[in-house]
Amino acid sequence: MAGLYFHIPFCKRICAYCDFYKSADLRRMDDVLAAMHRELAARRGYLGGEPVRTRYFGGGTPSLCTPQQLGSLLEHAAELYDCTAVEETTLEANPDDLNGPYLDALRRTGIDRLSIGIQSLDDACLRLMNRRHTASQAVEAVRNARAAGFDNLTVDLIFGVPGFGGDSLRRTLDGVLALEPEHVSAYHLTVEPDTAFGRRAARGEFVPVGEEVSEEEFLTVHQTLTRVGYEHYEVSNYALPGRRARHNAAYWHGRKYLGIGPAAHSYDGCARHWNAASAERYAAGEAPGCEALTERDRFNEYLLTRLRTAEGIDLAEAGRLFGEPRRAELERQARGMRSSGMVRLTQGRLSVPPERFLVSDAVIGALFEE
Repeated sequence: MAGLYFHIPFCKRICAYCDFYKSADLRRMDDVLAAMHRELAARRGYLGGEPVRTRYFGGGTPSLCTPQQLGSLLEHAAELYDCTAVEETTLEANPDDLNGPYLDALRRTGIDRLSIGIQSLDDACLRLMNRRHTASQAVEAVRNARAAGFDNLTVDLIFGVPGFGGDSLRRTLDGVLALEPEHVSAYHLTVEPDTAFGRRAARGEFVPVGEEVSEEEFLTVHQTLTRVGYEHYEVSNYALPGRRARHNAAYWHGRKYLGIGPAAHSYDGCARHWNAASAERYAAGEAPGCEALTERDRFNEYLLTRLRTAEGIDLAEAGRLFGEPRRAELERQARGMRSSGMVRLTQGRLSVPPERFLVSDAVIGALFEE
């Protein structure tokens, strides 16, 4: 089973933290959408005939597209790929786009899950991040989605924002829990150089939070959500029972996926491909880049993705996929980490405890094969 991803890179306003490829030049929207239809047709053999299990519109701000534009992409994909087994179709959306008529039309396209970029329920924090919605609009968006019949919602949050931990973070979490989303994605703010926050930090005008504050806020999120029944099943993701994000599981479990649109990435089981990170060059038909993965690359990616999840690595499976010597070495290294509590090794399965997910990158890096 495979995944299909549509990247819509356009935004009305650029958030201060965003390091993804995006464009505020909405005049290129029609050209890019036309190119996405062409790419769907040109790459129809990429998934090798595997049924598409999940479809996902990411960005950017996909909710800038009309329901008709989104539905046209889904209909075209269904003509070219086996979409009869689709289990989940997600749209990332900004809260201020989600009014009643838009949502009603969206439901008719086959989109059945919304990922709503709330980020915070503190208006001052939203202004700092240059978000274009308010806390009240975020709450209204969720209520509108429920009224339109959406029963599978995920809310995106950002923590680790200087000056907005403590009571501000707790109020946001309490407000989100009152909305009863099926899923919550909570990301620690990362200050990247080519962002507004990164440029301010370089000038000494913005100071990221320190490690102690990071850990404190991470545990606040973890404990608040798990206490009321959310499962912390991946580094940044929490779900009520049976409500995990199915599309993202394709990435974490090494399944094939096809990415359509500027800067979109794809994986066919052997190599990674990526499209031009430019609306203009993508619309002009620039060919995707390609990287064939070595055995070591695949092993390291296996570690990277599996150890981000609560299930971790089945050592027997690792032995079957990558050979007994690699499995034995992985188990040997893991045994040396157990005393620190950084990893668990139980019943043949290696994992990072969810309460230690914040430092999972350090664990994974130590296990990488050089």
